[in-house]
Amino acid sequence: MSVMTKKVFNYLVIGAGSGGIASARRAAMLNPSLKVAVIEKGVPGGTCVNVGCVPKKVMFMAAGTNEVLHGAAEYGYNIGAVPSFDWGMIKEKRDAYIKRLNGIYFNNMSKDNIQYIQGDARFVGEREVEVDGEVYEGEKVLIAVGGRPYKPDIPGAELGDTSDDFFTWETLPKKVLVVGAGYIAVEMAGILHHLGADCTLVARRGAVLRSFDEGVSRSLMNAMTASNQNVQCYTTPVKLEKAEDGSITFTGTCTPPGEETREVVISGLERVLFAIGREPNTSTLNLEKAGIKLDGKGNIPVDAYQNTTTPNLYAVGDVCGKALLTPVAIAAGRHLAHRLFNNEPERKLCYENIPTVVFSHPPIGTVGLTQAEAEAEHGKDNVRVYESTFTNMYYAMLTDKPKTYMKLVCKLPEETVVGLHVLGLGADEMLQGFAVAVASGATKKAFDATVAIHPTSAEEFVTMNWGLSI
Repeated sequence: MSVMTKKVFNYLVIGAGSGGIASARRAAMLNPSLKVAVIEKGVPGGTCVNVGCVPKKVMFMAAGTNEVLHGAAEYGYNIGAVPSFDWGMIKEKRDAYIKRLNGIYFNNMSKDNIQYIQGDARFVGEREVEVDGEVYEGEKVLIAVGGRPYKPDIPGAELGDTSDDFFTWETLPKKVLVVGAGYIAVEMAGILHHLGADCTLVARRGAVLRSFDEGVSRSLMNAMTASNQNVQCYTTPVKLEKAEDGSITFTGTCTPPGEETREVVISGLERVLFAIGREPNTSTLNLEKAGIKLDGKGNIPVDAYQNTTTPNLYAVGDVCGKALLTPVAIAAGRHLAHRLFNNEPERKLCYENIPTVVFSHPPIGTVGLTQAEAEAEHGKDNVRVYESTFTNMYYAMLTDKPKTYMKLVCKLPEETVVGLHVLGLGADEMLQGFAVAVASGATKKAFDATVAIHPTSAEEFVTMNWGLSI
């Protein structure tokens, strides 16, 4: 009977996504003598680089370009008919860009002397994993395997796609349906609609982005209606069926408040995209061998320092089921490396005031508490809200005039800004600086005392109801 040899590393990272690579590279930089390895079944970059934020942002910008082209004539450009969109061309360029990024990840790990092990990892001991017959042990092991989208348990679900599948599409579907009300559903539906597809968004409740501030959710619904985007609310999927002509028929039930349930049938669909949630990639890891206990959804519970229930085993990123954002995974992974390998025992990520952007049309930026959260935490009488709705100057020359919406949520008596929310052109880029202010405990008085940059939309945050707080 042959005995498998074992390779031992100081730091063994499972998953070459944003969090895993960030932690591995930071550890190697802090102590070049460390033996560090990363195990990954696919190519490096994880969801964000391969089927998430990066290719999604490319398509968001492609859709935004189409919006600009449609308004160009009102800015004096005589371009004749709006040019046609070549989905195949942008897909080819986008895929090549992602491949270059994969190469950069490989090169960076190589430069940091990190061993890259390709294959499926499964635990065979507390700190031992097997990959294709080889056993690897880590003195410290990080699990950063991320998550994946799932489909509903309905007949015909296999006819639908997920957000991962979206990036394999070879053509822009003429008629498409997106199921979901979260940020991925909103982003995908917006991209498809503004690239010219006949796109319907199906939501189970009466609004999208229900976990966001109500003002932002309401304003996005208004913007979607104004752009003639189809939204089918209060609708639950029942089944998908393949028609004789090869198209897909969606059947759902619609139950608006106070009304009887009715059937909703949408036929002639080329594609159906499910964006109803994500689940952690833990099912094949054999985590019971490592003594790790999962929660009811398959996530790996961790404490504030990313510790799992097993000593010297850690987890970061989407697999933990909390704040499923690339920069969160990166930051948590780097903090962990400092704590483990740079003698910084109290180093950890603060999960409060995480800035978030939704690349909807128009985009959304939000940081801190929603109004409802602030009132629940501090009491309604201890919260003051400032709101503003206006037209971005860019639209002054255009017939269509989408509205920008802004809100400051302040905690009394100092009027500390505990929540900041914006929907409108440029919201994605303006948020980062304001997030620093919120994280630093800035007050409305400090906002009011800041000189505005004019003419911009961002200035509204420092001129909103000016003088009321000083």
